[in-house]
Amino acid sequence: MNILVSCANGSGTSLMMMKSVEKSMKKLGIPISKINHTSIAEGKSTATQYDAVFTPLNFVSMFEDAAKKGVTVVGVKNVMSDKEITQRIIDETDFEEKYKK
Repeated sequence: MNILVSCANGSGTSLMMMKSVEKSMKKLGIPISKINHTSIAEGKSTATQYDAVFTPLNFVSMFEDAAKKGVTVVGVKNVMSDKEITQRIIDETDFEEKYKK
């Protein structure tokens, strides 16, 4: 599974969120082939190259075009909470069915 983590500037917040996403995926037994973090500007232009995009809730609408093309966009309130990210994966995606080992 290829994952993009995107926030405003693509440095601090997205890096922290990327670590939380990695923890959550490992916990759920969902393998990650590739994971990157980037700014919203770059993320919008590359999102369709990924299976999923994780972003703070206030940026979800920026990825509407990617979502229309089949990319799963997951909005997160607390970007440092792997517990919240895990719950959102369970509740809002079919990752477990599609990608679980």
